[in-house]
Amino acid sequence: MASSFLSFALLFITVYTADGFYEFVESSCVFNSTKLDDIEFIKSYYYNKLEYTRFSSSVGKYVGYTEYGVRNAEYWNNLPGELSRMRAQKETYCLNHAEIYQEAALTKSVKPYVRLHSEEHHGGKHPTVLVCSVFDFYPKRIRVSWQIDEKEVTSGVTSTDELADSDWYYQIHSHLEYTPRSGEKVSCVVEHASLKEPLVTDWDPSMPESERNKIAIGASGLILGLTLSLAGFIYYKRKARGRILVPTN
Repeated sequence: MASSFLSFALLFITVYTADGFYEFVESSCVFNSTKLDDIEFIKSYYYNKLEYTRFSSSVGKYVGYTEYGVRNAEYWNNLPGELSRMRAQKETYCLNHAEIYQEAALTKSVKPYVRLHSEEHHGGKHPTVLVCSVFDFYPKRIRVSWQIDEKEVTSGVTSTDELADSDWYYQIHSHLEYTPRSGEKVSCVVEHASLKEPLVTDWDPSMPESERNKIAIGASGLILGLTLSLAGFIYYKRKARGRILVPTN
């Protein structure tokens, strides 16, 4: 899978003045790989939250966005050695950080787990919706797809965005509107940076999930009842052994 998009601010300086106005300069590196061509170095100048001048390594010079910013850009672009110095920042300032952040993100991946279930679908073209829920994965980027008889299908498929949990993990839910057919094999396929190969989960239509739940609850209740009955019988037998029978006339 393509590496996740990464960006970070390397320098953030804010200067306040007594009357409440402030100016700050922000330098950042934007990248999606550790290749130098895929890295952009940006230095932006702000006054009262308005960006007025920016240097971008993709443009190769300063650009002004206000009248004052245009004058600044023109001055810096003609300052001897300034553009060469700024262009070098992409390699000297960003490249090492890109390698560190890429390594930190891509080696700290967490494998997802999948739960596949069905829901009744009222009012649609298909009587059933299959739901593939993928939980507790990191990093964020993931691909969830559906296959019928090992061929990918896209019709009737909808998915949520990657949803952030409070513990840095993510979850996603994909839905397939489906009309069951005898002999068909339906699978949810998950591709993620933590997986060496796609994780394939097959749908088992042998029994609706609601029926399986009812059976499971009933079986649990039966086991609990037998356990309590056995415990009561053992208690009764132990109490009976301690009794002394007194004959009566």
